[in-house]
Amino acid sequence: MLMRTDPFRDLDRIASQLLGTTAAGTWTRPNPMPLDAWREGDEFVVCFDLPGVSLDAIDIDIERNVLTVKAERRPAALGEAKVEISERPLGAFSRQLFLGDTLDTDNIKAGYDAGVLTLRIPVAEKAKPRKVQITTADEKKAINA
Repeated sequence: MLMRTDPFRDLDRIASQLLGTTAAGTWTRPNPMPLDAWREGDEFVVCFDLPGVSLDAIDIDIERNVLTVKAERRPAALGEAKVEISERPLGAFSRQLFLGDTLDTDNIKAGYDAGVLTLRIPVAEKAKPRKVQITTADEKKAINA
């Protein structure tokens, strides 16, 4: 039902570590954000880790069953303070998920608490299991009469 994108994520991460793709403390390209996804009853739940990101810096879009989450971690206002260690990446982060046709993209609910963005995506009615009634030949004759 959910398909991950970015098959080269690990290769990009290794290249970033080896080649140092940061400039002036910010990332030079959008970085993926870690996520967990699972099915809970009649909905899929997707949680994105976005620590230190304010709610107004998060954007969620859906176009043709592609869910895009964009976020930006901005530098803290330090005033005259001198930074000694800076390991937390700053800048734009982006993640895309391809949602299957079996999910109801019109009724997604989003919540943000303690640095975790949680999306709840209902399973579409057409994808839910249903019973099929079986008729016998005798019942068919009674209906046609």
